[in-house]
Amino acid sequence: MSDVTAIPTLDLPRYLGTWFEIARLPMRHEPANATDVSAHYSLDEDGAVRVRNRCRVEGEVEESVGQAKPVDGSNSRLEVSFLPEGLRWIPFTKGDYWVLKLDPAYQVALVGTPNREFLWLLARQPLIDAATREAYLAEARRQGFDLSKLIDTPHTGAPTA
Repeated sequence: MSDVTAIPTLDLPRYLGTWFEIARLPMRHEPANATDVSAHYSLDEDGAVRVRNRCRVEGEVEESVGQAKPVDGSNSRLEVSFLPEGLRWIPFTKGDYWVLKLDPAYQVALVGTPNREFLWLLARQPLIDAATREAYLAEARRQGFDLSKLIDTPHTGAPTA
């Protein structure tokens, strides 16, 4: 099987802002019953990306804040850590965040990890049409992701801000 491939370049300032999770592969740090999942990316003074993830679990808003840094000049492959700031130097505590597919208008993104363990379909709006969803998931399949356990993220319209 070929390696997972990120997009050639990412215009990081255009990528900043709020993204809604449309679907994801299961992960231990996000409950399967989470709703209204969103990620807000902003630029810190040091050039790193501040990551603020929010969701609802049983009606309560949960938040985790982390930091992401590009690993090379393409900006499409980042490492992210949700450890407290003083512990982010510890080796092996960062996760990969690779942008695998992105529409030219920066409205829909497919993000995954090179080990194919994690995958997220993100959009600027909480809903996307079926054809767009399928096109992005087809790219995930092409890159070797197993989508048999894919979770569609419900969006209730309840604010998480």
